[in-house]
Amino acid sequence: MQSDHNATRMTRRGFTSIALAASAAFGMPLPVFALTVNDARSLIDSAVADVNRIIASGKSENAMFGDFERLFARYADVPVIARSALGPAARQASRAQLSAFTDAFQGYLSRKYGRRFREFIGGRIEVTDARPIKSYFEVISVAYLQGEAPFDLRWHVSDKSGRNLFFNIIIEGVNMLASERTEIGALLDRNGGDIDRLVAELRTL
Repeated sequence: MQSDHNATRMTRRGFTSIALAASAAFGMPLPVFALTVNDARSLIDSAVADVNRIIASGKSENAMFGDFERLFARYADVPVIARSALGPAARQASRAQLSAFTDAFQGYLSRKYGRRFREFIGGRIEVTDARPIKSYFEVISVAYLQGEAPFDLRWHVSDKSGRNLFFNIIIEGVNMLASERTEIGALLDRNGGDIDRLVAELRTL
């Protein structure tokens, strides 16, 4: 009986190996055992709960900025967002420069979007849906502000960095990745293409 069970298990294992080899050989897509739509939604449910908690805390602006930076560090793929924002210059940057830029960019991003989220004080954000898009998931939420019509807030989630993290936010149709690439590109130009000077300026914004 045990022998039959082992034989069955080996047969299944052998079939799986053959199937994977065949998929690779003939260019067929391999099965994905990673991030799911529920995982993506769960991540943003947690992030949104933290955003709602921060904006309802009654803390000062500077204290909120610290909370938002910790939120970005926990839920956002900051290195990926930073490299995207820096664009082609990221390939010429040294490891130390890229590390310094990523650190400065995280603070800048937290203050910039912290100010945006502070506009939600007295309101709330609710996650309403999630769906797969190409190689990532989009989680859809709605922001309810006092005295304003509700609007879309969308989060793009991936696990390509080894953790489930969001790498983009779209607020009222404004794409964070695209807008930051433009903004950082302009700042870099203003600093003569000098990444060290760009880092110093980002720390003041």
